[in-house]
Amino acid sequence: MTQTPDRQTQLGAWLGHPPHPLTGQAELAAAWIATPLGEMVCVTDPHRLHLLEFIERRALPRELRRLSKSAKGRIGLGHNALTDRVEAQLSAYFAGKTADFDLPLALHGTAFQKQVWHELMRLPAGAQISYSDLARRLDRFDATRAVAGANGANQIALVIPCHRVLGADGSLTGYGGGLWRKEALIRHERTAFAGRPA
Repeated sequence: MTQTPDRQTQLGAWLGHPPHPLTGQAELAAAWIATPLGEMVCVTDPHRLHLLEFIERRALPRELRRLSKSAKGRIGLGHNALTDRVEAQLSAYFAGKTADFDLPLALHGTAFQKQVWHELMRLPAGAQISYSDLARRLDRFDATRAVAGANGANQIALVIPCHRVLGADGSLTGYGGGLWRKEALIRHERTAFAGRPA
């Protein structure tokens, strides 16, 4: 995985400061990963995945700046063994081999958001759910809007499968990576994974 000077410039623009020179310590490493649906940015430390987003996501600069602030600016361009593991699992997912991601996650959110994200990770590939049904699963019948907000705040795409949530009428609703990608992901999972044992 080659990281070009252009990516160094792009990362700096998103962060609002020059990328930190990585020394292999506990810094956050940002790397680009190519997928059939476009490039993603993956941010890891040596032990956990912090962010995985399509590069066109409008909220990406804000998410990266928040991560940089929590890491005291120690976020730079590079990859580590965990980045390689993320890339391998994405490759297996898009090849239709498995939809099971086995990655250690750093979840940056409120207790309620984390509850929603954990529930999303229980949804099998090929399945969809509405925001209201997801709220009911959490015994929060009045929290459909809050569930939608938590879904939108997810910054670990695919691994936390927010693309599996639809409107109450089954329609595609907002997706940070673009509705065309949401549709493509649902179609891919129906074709490759639906009906497989969980």
